[in-house]
Amino acid sequence: MSLLNSVKSVVPATRAMIRKYLNYLLGDSENYFTNIYPGNTSFMVRKIMTHFSNRINIDKHSLDKIKGLPENCHVVFASKEKHVFDFLYLHTRLKAEELPHPEIGFDYHFTPYLPMKQLCRVALAQADHFFHHLEFKDVYGTGVLERELCSGRAGFVSLIEKDDFQNRFIRSGPDPLYHLIELQKSIDTPIFIIPEDTIYVPNPMRKDPGLSDILFGTSERPGLVKRAFMLLRRPDKIKIALANPVNLKTFMNRKDIQSLDSEFQTHRLRSHLVDILNRQRKSITGPVLKSRQEITEDILNRKSLREYLADYAQRHNITLKKTNKKAAGYINEIAANYNQRIIEFGSWALTRIFRTIFDGIMVNQDEINRMREKYADAPLILVPCHKSHLDYLLLPYIMHQNNMPCPHIAAGKNLSFWPLGPFFRRGGAFFLRRTFKGAELYAKIFATYLEQLLREGFNIKIYIEGTRSRTGKLLPPKPGGLGMMIQAHLDGACDNLFFVPIFVGYDRVLEEDAYLKEIEGGKKSPETLKGLISTRKFLKKKYGKVYIRFDEPISLRDYISKKNIDLRKVGTKEYMQFVKGFGYKLTNAINNKAVATPHGILASAILNCRENNFSQKQVLERVSTYMNLITFHNAELSDTLLMDPDNTLKAVTQTFVSRKFIELLDEDEDDIFEDTTFVVKQNKRAILDYYKNSVISFFVPSAYTAVAILEADRFKFTMGDLVRRYSFLQTMFTDEFSFNEDLTCEEQISNALKGFVNEGILVPDTHRPDLYNLTSMGYRKLKYITAFMVPFFQSYLTTLNYFEKETKEITDPKDRSKKILSFGTKLYKKKQIPFRESVSLINYRNAAAFFEKQGIKTAEDEMEIEHYKQILNRLFRISRQ
Repeated sequence: MSLLNSVKSVVPATRAMIRKYLNYLLGDSENYFTNIYPGNTSFMVRKIMTHFSNRINIDKHSLDKIKGLPENCHVVFASKEKHVFDFLYLHTRLKAEELPHPEIGFDYHFTPYLPMKQLCRVALAQADHFFHHLEFKDVYGTGVLERELCSGRAGFVSLIEKDDFQNRFIRSGPDPLYHLIELQKSIDTPIFIIPEDTIYVPNPMRKDPGLSDILFGTSERPGLVKRAFMLLRRPDKIKIALANPVNLKTFMNRKDIQSLDSEFQTHRLRSHLVDILNRQRKSITGPVLKSRQEITEDILNRKSLREYLADYAQRHNITLKKTNKKAAGYINEIAANYNQRIIEFGSWALTRIFRTIFDGIMVNQDEINRMREKYADAPLILVPCHKSHLDYLLLPYIMHQNNMPCPHIAAGKNLSFWPLGPFFRRGGAFFLRRTFKGAELYAKIFATYLEQLLREGFNIKIYIEGTRSRTGKLLPPKPGGLGMMIQAHLDGACDNLFFVPIFVGYDRVLEEDAYLKEIEGGKKSPETLKGLISTRKFLKKKYGKVYIRFDEPISLRDYISKKNIDLRKVGTKEYMQFVKGFGYKLTNAINNKAVATPHGILASAILNCRENNFSQKQVLERVSTYMNLITFHNAELSDTLLMDPDNTLKAVTQTFVSRKFIELLDEDEDDIFEDTTFVVKQNKRAILDYYKNSVISFFVPSAYTAVAILEADRFKFTMGDLVRRYSFLQTMFTDEFSFNEDLTCEEQISNALKGFVNEGILVPDTHRPDLYNLTSMGYRKLKYITAFMVPFFQSYLTTLNYFEKETKEITDPKDRSKKILSFGTKLYKKKQIPFRESVSLINYRNAAAFFEKQGIKTAEDEMEIEHYKQILNRLFRISRQ
């Protein structure tokens, strides 16, 4: 008995001693797990991760999303796939940026990275727990991860992983998202989950995987070998993308989520995060690629098209076989042949070319990021202005450089010549004819092809002007392609479309001389191999800077809703009115993003001088007025005008002299002073007019208002005195400068008057706030502004003079405008037209179209002609005096 008692007394003492020793070894804590990352304690790991963090690309926009988080929130990063490298990269890179960085790995184990002491404690703690409970300790059951998260450490969770799913679904193991939801319910501080994606191969998925994809994994799910190869050989190609953070508190407060229990809330949260990551990846890599043949078969096998082809064959009394063959031929003529390798090569080549010919390509990164995020929700229709053939190359190049898929590009069939045609097709270009008139089947196939591209999720670039602008300003919108895009949306090709108005401007365009020839009535030279070879000479010149600006993407669905119109039920006429109105909205948005260049401002000041001779002082006075006006109206200036406007304008003046646009009256002068006199070269006025027109959109509302003020012929007037004339000018020149449906005439006049007051042109009356007084200095400055309208008044007067003499109606607009051009050229040679830039084929075309709408077609319409002549003669006279 005594022996038994002795043993009983020794056991507790021994257990207490062992417990005390274990507590000493464990540091009086039992919560040791491999889920907490200790940092890059290993010298080798630290060196490796620092190397990769410096070479792998994570853009500033992604980092800004973390910086924008509230200070008192908890942060968890969520990746789709489970890769320890993703965790280690974010830990290293974000820690270096002093941003929240992952330290807690939900369902991750960092055993290879733990110090030996820590590993021993983990093993000892688990052995101790197993000895007492016959099971290993669960990190979720202890609440360690939740406590660490609440203490300020950031977490990291993977959403899709086979073994983890088996553990959760079959063995009812813990789900990290479930624990995050339960934690959020118990605390007031929001948990922000940041979806993260590491894109090892930023190429689009192909529908039919190749041998490489089978052996080493696809671009979406690369295998270990492919990931290792990219890390070792091409780490600069790897993209790290962070989506917009998800506020878990806000997510849980959604009505459709509140009604669910925690298990189904977890499922919905996981689906939501995976959907975000899928859409984000598509915005970078683009949709799944199909071959040209697959696209063709998808189109021709569509039930609606088959029915149309059968009906078409019956209506035109031709066999279905012949109709199908014709349709297949049209698709072959139109369709792109998108090839990622060609795009990569093109990017490499264009980088070298653009560095040679341009001083820089100026873009706004925030605008690109905003556009990319919209693409995660719906396809983008990119709508740039069209000033040069280089537009085709610049926009895809910029998108590729900013981790976006290159769009499919609508290009004129004239560019399909060998060898560039096949190259352009592989770069995403699809070709269309200049006109669809009389080609019913072709139009149907083209519209169906556009619809198929949208169904696949591709971005599309279209030129709303239909062709390059030879005048420097935007051409009126062509409704054809725009109407097809809208109809494709209505037919269910996609839930929504985002139209992105884009301004593309050049200090100097390559096609300068060709445009001058075409404005003067010369024929457009066709694109050929010989012409391609001759472009080598352009690579030896410098063309200044390029400015690309992306306006806020316009949701088509929201725009239709705002208009409160059901386009499926309206007639053709009403539908086309809607399309044209939307077109004007897009062109106005492009003008709103325009960048004022020194070439445009100086050309305006030179041409707006009343005489062909002018002094440097006269030019500088006008430049000062123009700069003050556009600065007041918050127009965007080129960086050179912002940094050093005086020296910039002086340098451009020297450029104009060296290129013989203008000449010194005294050729012996070595420097330029205030009284230095210049002469404009008559045969170069049209080129200067091109650059003037590149900035004219900034001055049109002010010019309309200035004309109305001068016509009022009073030194005191109210805004109401100006509305009638302003409205008349806006209507007459709708196709010259686009109609702004978002602002009334009164609002536009009010804005212009505020600018005039700021410039000292007007002074508000002290007794009547609606009354304005015109200053003596202001009268002179108004002339500087009305001068923008003088060439257009002259062009429209010439058109009326032509109609006054024309006894036979000409129905073909092209023939008619050419005849007016010939008529105007004769008047110019007789010195009855003072300005060479007034003799413009484009101006005559727009003028004839406007007067035709007013019922003016021949000399028989005498009363209408005389009515408009009186108005335009008066406006021309007061604007030029």
